[in-house]
Amino acid sequence: MNLNLTGKRALVTGASLGLGEATSKLLAAEGATVVIHGRDKERTERVAQEIREAGGSATTVLGDLADDASAAEVARVALDGGPVDILVNNAGFYRHLSWTEATPDEWRNTYNVNVVSGVRMIQHLVPAMRERGWGRVITIGGGLASQPMNTHPQYNATLAARHNLAVSLARDLKGTGVTSNIVSPGAILVEATKELVTHIGPDRGWGETWEEIRPNAVEALIPNDQERFGEPDEIAAAVAYLCSDYAQYVSGATIRVDGGLIRSAF
Repeated sequence: MNLNLTGKRALVTGASLGLGEATSKLLAAEGATVVIHGRDKERTERVAQEIREAGGSATTVLGDLADDASAAEVARVALDGGPVDILVNNAGFYRHLSWTEATPDEWRNTYNVNVVSGVRMIQHLVPAMRERGWGRVITIGGGLASQPMNTHPQYNATLAARHNLAVSLARDLKGTGVTSNIVSPGAILVEATKELVTHIGPDRGWGETWEEIRPNAVEALIPNDQERFGEPDEIAAAVAYLCSDYAQYVSGATIRVDGGLIRSAF
């Protein structure tokens, strides 16, 4: 399938590792010029260099999207090379905290980083998409938005907010040629996930080696129909589809890429 991304420019936030890195590389492989956003210069430059070595086109921009002035500068630098047609709001973070450990300051900080940062980029970049009559905004959400855990409540709530704002934006973009959608991952096997599961696995009786721990962790934490963790490339594929001409009639939608972890039919 030709996704017809040649000539498009995409900004992927939080793209120096994990899902953002995989998404950037796939969009570039499909012909888009990708602006790699990160906060660590070495990691961000590495992703861009690997894209260029593979024959793609990539530039970088550094900045903290949780700060108004820094986010504005990220948008300005991203636009220096031309219009941004595709915005992938991927950047975010969480700390694994209980209800008693997650202080009000932790809630405020998590909301600013995970929600308001994406709003900043939407407000900087989407107006020009409206004027051109074409654009794609993809928000990376998660199953915890609709099926929250008892832990890290501050993170669960921000995922719900990300889903909600993406649908609200889709309604606001009616008739403009710009779409807004959500890709909702399940538990994806990025390095941080593997480190966490490997650390807690022995104490929970899941085994001592990764080969022993992995199937038991899936059964205990994320029971899904595919009986495994997802891979970053599987999230990237859903994002790439939503960026393409094949998804022109898809807006305000949530595409779950979780192996069937979320049990709801709707």
